[in-house]
Amino acid sequence: MKRTLLFQGTGTALITPFKSSGRIDEESLRKLVAFQIKNGVEAILPIGTTGESVTLTDDEQSRVVAIVASHVNGRAKVFAGAGSNATTKAIAMAKRVLSEGADGILSVAPYYNKPTQEGFYRHYAAIASAVDAPVIVYNVPGRTASNIEADTTLRIAEEIPTIAGIKEASGNFGQIMEILRHRPKGFGVWSGDDAITLPLMSLGVDGVVSVAANVAPKMFSDMVRLCLKGKFPQAVVLHNTLLDLMNFNFVESNPIPVKAALALMGMIEEYFRLPLVPLSKKHRPKLKQILEELELID
Repeated sequence: MKRTLLFQGTGTALITPFKSSGRIDEESLRKLVAFQIKNGVEAILPIGTTGESVTLTDDEQSRVVAIVASHVNGRAKVFAGAGSNATTKAIAMAKRVLSEGADGILSVAPYYNKPTQEGFYRHYAAIASAVDAPVIVYNVPGRTASNIEADTTLRIAEEIPTIAGIKEASGNFGQIMEILRHRPKGFGVWSGDDAITLPLMSLGVDGVVSVAANVAPKMFSDMVRLCLKGKFPQAVVLHNTLLDLMNFNFVESNPIPVKAALALMGMIEEYFRLPLVPLSKKHRPKLKQILEELELID
C-alpha cells in the first residue's frame, strides 16, 4: 500500500466546551469549528488531551466527533482522538469515532502501564489492522510516562503502511531528527509542542497539532504556512508575537489556560470536568495582557 502525506500545516487540538450543567455546549462547539475553518487551519482534532477526552463518556465522544465532522463538511481534515492504555479499548474507540465521520484517528501512546518498545509496536499494529483509516501515533511522554523511541517509530513507519505519521511531543530534538532523517516517503511528522514548532519546521516537520490555534488560528496557521514556504524570517516575527501565548498555555495543566482565554474572548463559558478546575486568579492578569497585546480582546 502506497502511503500519502495526510496534511501539511496546522491542526487544532480542539477544546470541548461545557455548560454550567456539565453537559457539552454544542452551540459553542459549532462556533469554535466555524472560527477554525474561517481562519484557515488545515485540520481539526477533537477529543484529544486538549478536548478532555478522558472525562467524556463513549456517547459524548461520538457526539462531539459527529458535530465536528458535520460542521467541517470536508473543508478541513478531521482526526479524532482515539487512544487508550488498553489496546482493545483503543480499537473500539477508533471504530466508534470513525463511524461518526472522522477522516482518521490520533492514537495516544498507552499511558500508566508503560509498555516496552515491542509493546508499543504491537499496540499500533493491532489498531492498524482493525480499522480502515489513517492512524496518527501520538507520543507525549510528559503525560504517558513512557516514550516511543525513534527506532520504534521508524519500525512502525516501515512495516505498517496505514500508520500515517506521528505527533511528536517528546521535546527531544535528537529523537525527532532521527525520525525525520529516516522516515519513509509519505510518513508525516507533526510537532506536538507549539513553542518549538518553528525550529522543528526548519528541520522538516510537516506542521503542528496546536493548542494555541484554538485561540489564534489565523496567526498560527499563517506562521506555519510561511515555514512551509521557507520564509523563516517572516515566520519568526509571528513566532515571537505568539510566544507568550504559547508558553502561557502551559502555566497550568492543558487545557485550563486555553479555555480561560477562549472564555475571555467570549467564545465559550469557562467550565471543566473534575479533576480539572478553572485557571487560578494569580494567572488571570497575565492572560488578559497577552490577549490584549494580540488584539484578541479589547
